[in-house]
Amino acid sequence: MEKRQVAEYWKKRDPKKVAEIIAYADMFCKHEFLFNTENDLEQLDEPIIYGKKIDWEYKPGDDQEYIYQFNRHRYFITLGQAYQLTGDEKYAESYVDMLTDWIRENPLCEEKKNTSWRILEAGFRGEYWTKAFDYFRDSKAVTSEVVAMYENCLHEHAKYLMSMHSPYRMISNWGVIENHGLFCIAIALLKYPEADMYLKAAIEHLEILSRMAIMPDGVEWEQSPMYHNEVLKCFMEVVMLAKEHEISLPETIVDCVKRMAWADLIWQKPNHYEFMMGDSDDFDISPFLTRAAYCFMDGTLKYGARPEPDYETSWEIGMEGVERYLALEAKKPKFTSKALEESGNFYLRSGWEEDANLLHFHCGTLGAGHGHSDKLHVDLVVKGEDVLMDGGRYTYVYGEKRREYKDPTMHNTITVDGEFFTICKDSWECMKLSQPVNQRFVAGEKYEFVQGGHLGYMDRGVFVNRKIVYLRPNVYVIVDECYADDKHNYESYFHFNNQGSLALEKLPGTSGSKVIYEGNRAQAQFFFLSEGVKAEKIATHIARKYNHEEDNETIKLSWNGDDFASNLTVIVTGDKTEMPQVSCEKIPVKSCLKQITYPNSMAEAVKVTLDGKEYVIIVCHQEVNSPTDLVEADGCLGFGNVIVFDKEEATNVGHTLLW
Repeated sequence: MEKRQVAEYWKKRDPKKVAEIIAYADMFCKHEFLFNTENDLEQLDEPIIYGKKIDWEYKPGDDQEYIYQFNRHRYFITLGQAYQLTGDEKYAESYVDMLTDWIRENPLCEEKKNTSWRILEAGFRGEYWTKAFDYFRDSKAVTSEVVAMYENCLHEHAKYLMSMHSPYRMISNWGVIENHGLFCIAIALLKYPEADMYLKAAIEHLEILSRMAIMPDGVEWEQSPMYHNEVLKCFMEVVMLAKEHEISLPETIVDCVKRMAWADLIWQKPNHYEFMMGDSDDFDISPFLTRAAYCFMDGTLKYGARPEPDYETSWEIGMEGVERYLALEAKKPKFTSKALEESGNFYLRSGWEEDANLLHFHCGTLGAGHGHSDKLHVDLVVKGEDVLMDGGRYTYVYGEKRREYKDPTMHNTITVDGEFFTICKDSWECMKLSQPVNQRFVAGEKYEFVQGGHLGYMDRGVFVNRKIVYLRPNVYVIVDECYADDKHNYESYFHFNNQGSLALEKLPGTSGSKVIYEGNRAQAQFFFLSEGVKAEKIATHIARKYNHEEDNETIKLSWNGDDFASNLTVIVTGDKTEMPQVSCEKIPVKSCLKQITYPNSMAEAVKVTLDGKEYVIIVCHQEVNSPTDLVEADGCLGFGNVIVFDKEEATNVGHTLLW
């Protein structure tokens, strides 16, 4: 009865969504399968048509991922929802036909452990089978013989999942997905004595995973928001199922869910989407925050979600849960910018409005197979619109495309001598890694700062460091520092959102360049101020979802240097109809006591003028104050390694962001 109430709720709330679900279910009944919804981790744009008989091990093209996704059976749930929405027994009959055919055609054996019985898929089915069965429980198509086949196969899944546990599964997302599936199976089979054994194993394994795989800042160690959220979903469902069935869980699991949900809130873009970091797509993460807000009745988490529960969450929590969620008051977070320090992810946010600015800087561990070569990468959102973006993941098939999307040149970072600081061995393993170092984050009401470097080029005698100064709400100064003892060539990349326009021009009277990006509403002006830096526009790609590639344009900067080399970039952002009059120039830095001008290798400064208001930013690349001394630029005097002056406010002391 509860599911019929949810069905009636959605028929009134969103008939278009209901029609879409029924259309998908009708395709599935005809054995036509299209995977392009938010529930599909690996997507296809063209349907696969089987005809009367399904080949459960059919592989279109060279991507083995299709076999895996197809054998997860997420579409059983879609059939169940169509059944509840319409009452039409054809959906139940199709479900039963496919379920029983799969059980007969796919006996567990060594050969099928690489296809339909890959252990990860067994974990997914633990969730999808048990959820789908609840939709059809009252159908006349679900006979006692069908129930026996279904439950016997669930027992087989549970024993298989338990037998495959290993140290690898103490940290991998596979371990979470598999043991979440085992937990779901145990709940579905509570009437059997074996259920206690399944529950005990699942909880024990998930407790270890909650401590091993989730960093103290709440980020899943693989450094991919998409997989972070898949793991969060699994942990969260375990917490909610345990609460429903009065099963005690270790507090470490519950705490893990809270931290993961807060990480989602912190890194969520103003449009509620995730950053395409690592193996991630352009994806709305508000449903995960919706469930977390409901799970903990947390109004701050609800602020990052939607006012009403999304479609899938409504089915999960039922109409009583929907009413509780609607009654929960959303509360604006008390912070804006935030550091997720252990994972090395830093977020400089102008506010929580949907037209806010947000910069993401990454300087953390690789994150293994799903992580990309993205140390020192920057994403930038302006007026709620993407400006600087990650290229995405595109494919898991190893080859030119997999390497292209994982390599540093596909990210907004720095390379040295055309070499890579992380080198892929195949789709998942690397033969060279790079230790992140030097992370620092300072948040403030007017000015903010973040920096990080890595040791990926120490084999070439080069240390690379990136500093970012944020003048709230709309100016960013990026300082790239390359410390070396010989001559090297350097490159940095700015990958833009391909849904806007990009213009590259020279800065009059200087050797610098300027880029103007315009989106629907946003504008961002990039000033490249350092001498000897060549800027060029190159053709690249972007993949917002799996198996879907688009053309893109990227700005590549090139420069060289003996010993030390730096590159200064100033970004001024705003609404393209209300942009300030802006000018940027590089200015000398002096020793106040000795009255000498420091070389670029020691200190540099920029002056940014916005509608006549002047800011001076001094950055020291080395310690320069010896003996008692101050640094001076354009009449501004201060002490420290990174100092910001608002000349209208004061020209002495300034705001020191790095001592």
